[in-house]
Amino acid sequence: MSTKVTSPDNLPSKPGVYIMRDKNEEIIYIGKAKNLINRVKSYFRPNLDRPKTKILMDHFNSLEYIITNSEKEALILEANLIKKHKPTYNIRLKDDKRYPYVKITDEKFSRLVITRNISKNGSYYGPFTDVGSVRKTVKFLKSLFKIRTCKNMNGPCLNSQIDLCYAPCDDKISEEEYDTIIDKIDLFFQGKYSLIVKNLKKEMKTAAKNQKYEKAAVLRDQISSIEDIMSKQFVDLVDDDADQDIIAISDNDENVIIVVMSVRKGKIVGKDDFLMSGALHNSREEIVFAFIQQYYGYNRHIPKQIIVDQGVNDSELLEDWLSDLRGNKVYIKVPEKGIKLRLVNMAKKNAEIIKHQKKKLDNSLIELKKYLKLSNLPMVIEGYDISNISGKMAVGSKVSFFDGKPNKKKYKHFKINTPGPNDFEMMKELLDKRFKMIDVDEEPDLIVIDGGKGQLGMACQVLEEYNLSHIPIIGLAKEFEEIYIPNSSRPLIIPKDSSALHLLQQVRDESHRFAITYHRKLRSKKITQSSLDNIKGIGKTRKRNILKKFGDIDSVKNASIEDLSKVKGMNSKVAENVYDYYHK
Repeated sequence: MSTKVTSPDNLPSKPGVYIMRDKNEEIIYIGKAKNLINRVKSYFRPNLDRPKTKILMDHFNSLEYIITNSEKEALILEANLIKKHKPTYNIRLKDDKRYPYVKITDEKFSRLVITRNISKNGSYYGPFTDVGSVRKTVKFLKSLFKIRTCKNMNGPCLNSQIDLCYAPCDDKISEEEYDTIIDKIDLFFQGKYSLIVKNLKKEMKTAAKNQKYEKAAVLRDQISSIEDIMSKQFVDLVDDDADQDIIAISDNDENVIIVVMSVRKGKIVGKDDFLMSGALHNSREEIVFAFIQQYYGYNRHIPKQIIVDQGVNDSELLEDWLSDLRGNKVYIKVPEKGIKLRLVNMAKKNAEIIKHQKKKLDNSLIELKKYLKLSNLPMVIEGYDISNISGKMAVGSKVSFFDGKPNKKKYKHFKINTPGPNDFEMMKELLDKRFKMIDVDEEPDLIVIDGGKGQLGMACQVLEEYNLSHIPIIGLAKEFEEIYIPNSSRPLIIPKDSSALHLLQQVRDESHRFAITYHRKLRSKKITQSSLDNIKGIGKTRKRNILKKFGDIDSVKNASIEDLSKVKGMNSKVAENVYDYYHK
């Protein structure tokens, strides 16, 4: 429970956390202290030498504190409160909830699942930034160790019949044997690949000795698969038992990129990058401290060594806390030479490259804001396109870009019912369907329509109907890459080498790709299931050619024998069969 005070003189001389608020009672800063009164009094000195502290105190209005039993407890509480409240003047690790975790459930026969939600149940590994890679890994482990995938064990399923599951639901494996398999998966995510292989080889020899040759063969294949994965995915560095995280940061700025390279058993097994915001006017030592505190605070593997590119404030406190989490001693080190220094330099170079790439993205948004005379940076851009064949089977697409990059969670497909060809009315229907959902989906900062003045005019009508005319909207015509703006008679021409134009083209091309992919899917489905299948002489190729020419079955029904005969691959006899099928 927190206690509110009006003056720092009323604070106790004990460890704890202090919470600063502004005049609107918003939390603006959270800090920890070994001695609350001494730490907080430093903010009230007449001559503050740090720019950040001056700005903070200009907004300060009230203070509250929470006493803890130790400075270590204060460290943990501070990290949790920063994660929860995201105060303006704290250095903050950008929320990684968008990244998935791998979870080993705590059921009787555990499952391996990918999740974005953390609870108190089960064991978690991650988060993983490469979603595709983690899906492949989980799929590989499920098939390798034959663990169950079903939620409810309601008897042997198809997986057990095709030898992809040991079928604990049918008592084909004991709970003890199954838990041994789960232990191997746990070791896999800890990076202890050599130990898994060692244990498997021991089991294989025992099975062979006991003449259980089928089991020995399964274990042999598992060993081979793991060794193959290890040789393909991991980079050899040194033959030792290194269990390390290498941490390096980019040059200081409002936003700092931090790269973490994971080394297990002397091999690089992964690289992640993270963004720390609110870092301006903070020292590099403070930034690294905040990162370690927030990064390792929840459901992560704690390595034996954390190698950093420079010193860290209160490193002994962090080591003590991390050692508690790991269960044995953890060291934070700054290397001076050798392989560790080379790894730190590699991580630092990666951080600088990523920061440079991010700046390029920022520059494209800044350029776009300037060219289109927008009031805000277009952080969220939506692109729209229509795909059809002569007005038939029309579909629409919405793609979304966040911070200059595709945000595929926000992509949507729409079936279009407007009879065609009528691109203007189809675009109107597409946008009407989208903006009916404006209450459940955020407003974009910019809308990009694939088309010229006609499509743009229709789109503006829809925005007006929904009282959304304040949302900036443009049309991008493909032939000359002209940009049409509402209430302007002349198109805007952005230089061809501009990163702003390249971003708009990417949005437009992605919306086109997404629409045409969906259109092909529906067309393929329609081709697959058709009444043409019932007609003698019509196979897959002729059916596809007929539908490609006429668009849909209704048009085929109204076609003459002469028109049907002109279809590629048709002859007069088969054309008569088609005509007779729909007319007799």
